[in-house]
Formats: sequence, C-alpha cells, structure tokens
Amino acid sequence: MPLLDQLLQLSALTLVLLIGAAFLAGWVDAVVGGGGLIQLPALLTALPADAPTGAVLGTNKLAAAAGTAVSTGTYIRRIMPVAATAVPLMVCALLGSSAGASLASFIPRPWLSPIVLLALLAIGTYTLLRPSMGLEHAPRHRGRAHLLRSGGIGGVIGVYDGILGPGTGSFFIIAMVALLGYGFLEASVHAKLANLTTNVGALLVFGLQGEVWWILGAVMAAANLLGGYLGARLALKLGSGFVRGVFLVVTGALALRLAVDSVALLT
Repeated sequence: MPLLDQLLQLSALTLVLLIGAAFLAGWVDAVVGGGGLIQLPALLTALPADAPTGAVLGTNKLAAAAGTAVSTGTYIRRIMPVAATAVPLMVCALLGSSAGASLASFIPRPWLSPIVLLALLAIGTYTLLRPSMGLEHAPRHRGRAHLLRSGGIGGVIGVYDGILGPGTGSFFIIAMVALLGYGFLEASVHAKLANLTTNVGALLVFGLQGEVWWILGAVMAAANLLGGYLGARLALKLGSGFVRGVFLVVTGALALRLAVDSVALLT
C-alpha cells in the first residue's frame, strides 16, 4: 500500500490524538521510561484492524527511537555515561532486542502480560519499601563483575523490548539501581542509551519483516522528540528524587494497565 494512502485511512482527530500520545510518551520515556504504556495502546486502537503486527510495533519503535535519541543527547550533555556500563549494556541490548523482535510472532501474547505484571508489582513494591534506594549514586561492582551484570541487564531486558516493550526504560533503570548501585538519575542516562539501542534493533527487524507506516511514524516521531527533550531537561533539573517519584507512578500505571488486560483475557 502506498505510504500516503496509509495515512489517509486515519481521521484528522485520530491523527491529533496519536500526536498527543506520542508527545506524552516521549516525556514519560525521557524521565523514567514506560512511554510504551501510552503510545503502543494508542496505535493499537487507532490503526485499522487488518494492519499487521509489524506495522503497529514498527511504527511505535520508529516514533520511540526519535524521542529516545534526543533525550539521550540531552542527558549526555550533563552526565557522561560510564563506558564500562554503557558498552556491554548497549551491545547486549541490541542483540537481545533483535532476537526478541524475531521471536515476537511465535510467542502467545497472553502469556506476557501476567509475567510482566508480576515483575512490575515486585519492583514497584521493592522501590516503595526502600525510600533511600537510588537517591545516592554508589556503584558496587567493578571489573568483570560489573561488565557481566551490565551485559546481563542489556540482554534480558532487550529481549523483552523486542517482544513487547512497554516499561522497558523502567526495567533498565531499576535493574541498574538494584544490581549496580546507581542513582536514579545516573541510571536514567544509561537506560536512555540502552533503550535507544533496543528501539533501533527492533525497528530494523520490523522494517524488514513488517509494513511499518513510515509517514505516520515520522509525524509521531517529531512529537515524541519534543516530549523527550522537555522531559529530559526537567529530570536533570529536579534530580533523582523526582525521577524516583515518576518511576513509582509510571510503574503503578503500567501494572494497572496490565492487570486490566489480564482480567479481560480471562473473561
């Protein structure tokens, strides 16, 4: 189908709502991750029922990658990433997301929501019960132990992002805070790099396998980019306490969304 014909299938109101969802998703993703909670459901609702899975997931990744790229640049100008963390994290995240995207069509989607829901409830409760966690940047590992933990975080969460995606940034942040001893703000910088890598890796696969709506994705990317820029600036201004608060709100909202989806599948 011609690219312009794809866009003409959407009403003006639907297009405006998708742009708004992309902006809000970019803002949330820049602060703490989890913008897929907003953007992916919006695309699932707005695109025609006969749109292939690759079109929905690929268009989402195209828009998300743009916002993540600009928020990553905003963070890096203020906080320099640690190479020993960023390199294994990004390499394994790229491999994981590519593998996950390749496997996405073979894994029953109903299996994923309950698993992710339990994980979100666990990390949300863990964060809530440890109010000082992540407020101070105190890395706990060096050398090989650090490299292995960073690579493990990237690979495991990368696979999840390729298969589904919502909450990926939040998972990266809490994993680095809990396993590496990073502060929320420092973890956010590395999470942006990893999330950008997973978005690009999955987009390459969906672009080859699916029918990505490139024009719609580009329009949403511009909105996501603006939201990401504003969100990153606010996070840098207000610090780790603000990021922790938004993390708890987004984690709770994502858990609620997944709980509703899981109940709907059972009824």
